[in-house]
Amino acid sequence: MRVAALYDIHGNLPALEAVLRDVRDAGVDHIVIGGDVLPGPMPRESLACLQALDLPVQYIQGNGDREVIAPTGAVPEMYRESMRWNAEQLRPEDARMLGTWPLTLRLAIDGIGEVLFCHATPRNDTEIFTRQTPDEPLLPIFGALGVPLAVCGHTHMQFDRTIGAVRVVNAGSVGMPFGEPGAYWLLLGPGVELRRTSYDLAAAAERIRATAYPKADEFAERNVLQPPSEQEILAAFSAAELR
Repeated sequence: MRVAALYDIHGNLPALEAVLRDVRDAGVDHIVIGGDVLPGPMPRESLACLQALDLPVQYIQGNGDREVIAPTGAVPEMYRESMRWNAEQLRPEDARMLGTWPLTLRLAIDGIGEVLFCHATPRNDTEIFTRQTPDEPLLPIFGALGVPLAVCGHTHMQFDRTIGAVRVVNAGSVGMPFGEPGAYWLLLGPGVELRRTSYDLAAAAERIRATAYPKADEFAERNVLQPPSEQEILAAFSAAELR
């Protein structure tokens, strides 16, 4: 079985469509959606695209999905308008579906064994760690999982590292990458392959700007055409990462 792990789509339908073409070309049998399909400029359309797939798909919930359907007030004020807009785009059945997604998922994959999928860490959906975070605070979280591989997302930057006896891979972000523009994802079985899909960024930005999303222009410019550099984000995350 070959599995594609798609994380942090964030309503970027053009990026999702491009990745799904590559997924089919790769002969994938199964897809795991690793959380944060929302929020973003095309939330309902992105969900519909995933629901229309003729491949088996399993989902886990991300903090973005959770905050859209059940706001906790943890989101900074500057993002709340766009979160409310995303919530308004959903049908009741969409919100109910998002609420059923689990926080973690275990799946046996040929050539690898049992894989644990989580959004941020196995214990919650908001903790931040990167390729630079020391092992010490991560060992209590990953060291006793009893799996050879754990897959995460949340920070929108790919990495592949080992924590204790567990290989931990960040799938990157399909729709809101940090670093070189493109759509990032993960191919599993029998090996572990970090993938990046190129797509027509100018056309995607035009489609996004044509939406009613409150931050459409900002999303098109800063999340599609010219994302922040990895170095910039690593510096910003350094104060919030696990210690």
